[in-house]
Amino acid sequence: MQKPLLFTPLKLRGVTAPNRCVVSPMVQYRANDGQVNDYHLVHLGKFALGKFGIVFTENCAIEPRGRVTQGDLGMWDDSQIEGHKRLVRFLKQEGALAATQITHSGRKGSTPRSFDKPGQLGPEGAGWQKWQTVGPSELPADKGWMIPRQLEASDIDDLVRKFGEAAKRADAAGYDVIEIHGAHGYLLAQFLSPISNKRNDQYGGDRAGRMRFPLAAAKAVREGWPQHKPMFIRVSTVDGAGGWEVEDTVVFARALKELGVDVIDCSSGGLTGLSTALPVKRSLGFQVPFAAAVKREAGISTMAVGLILDGPQAEAILQAGDADLIAIGRQALYDPFWAVHAAQELGCDGDFEMWTPEYGWWLDKRKNNLVGLKK
Repeated sequence: MQKPLLFTPLKLRGVTAPNRCVVSPMVQYRANDGQVNDYHLVHLGKFALGKFGIVFTENCAIEPRGRVTQGDLGMWDDSQIEGHKRLVRFLKQEGALAATQITHSGRKGSTPRSFDKPGQLGPEGAGWQKWQTVGPSELPADKGWMIPRQLEASDIDDLVRKFGEAAKRADAAGYDVIEIHGAHGYLLAQFLSPISNKRNDQYGGDRAGRMRFPLAAAKAVREGWPQHKPMFIRVSTVDGAGGWEVEDTVVFARALKELGVDVIDCSSGGLTGLSTALPVKRSLGFQVPFAAAVKREAGISTMAVGLILDGPQAEAILQAGDADLIAIGRQALYDPFWAVHAAQELGCDGDFEMWTPEYGWWLDKRKNNLVGLKK
């Protein structure tokens, strides 16, 4: 039997993903001062045990005010490197590529955690305080949100430098893959969309002007990131507010490809408010057409994400040529062993050989014991 594409290795520059199953970045709100702790090791480590080919951390802010909440991870200070190193060691020990995402929240920063009560910023008694947010223009993310301070050109130059420095820290920690978060209404997406960017200088106006800062940030990351390591960027292929559309993303993707970006991670929406306000109705694989369009029209590898629930569905996406990688988010929280379960669904691991040996031999033994048993 021919091995499914989902479990065919993929070479990305100088590293190879053992399969096409990717854990998508998912915020956990459990950091203090941006530091990796035991929670992150256990949370992400179980996906490596579950044999995902690439395991992403949540987004890591390039400066403290670039966090969404005070519980987010950081990549803004050298003191954070050691915690990331510990995490990377375990992920790679279990055979996964270790990946991280860097970000700046812009006007969507200084917010409560998603599960906090109204008016809370974090755990009771923790002393969390709001901070002044920034953005391309003095426009809040939604009604009742903080009005951001408009970034000056000198501020933008500083942030470009910080993106590059964050990439160097990620490399020092040993990560194999880096991704810039340019989606979901965070700072780079705020610059891209004419809905949130009303500037009349070189960083606003037409599409080329609005792309200038995101492209400069990508260039700085590529220059701070080793040439043998792949670089991704997550984009909102459409912003959900009618300002940025698929054709804009294709142009952006072509420019990113010229700068040395390897994979476009195709999401959508989220320009305003806390949610990823989606421009299309949620359905199985609802964002796959975005990955397919960018892959074909920009000539660059893509990653598909969004309600991809099982192995056969993921395999069909790859077989159709709609994407090169499959990112699993909340379904991985529901089933950290999604990847090896997908292999069994696709008929390529009946003897539990893909599982970590400490689990696989027990499960194979149980399989034989279950033969002939009835409920």
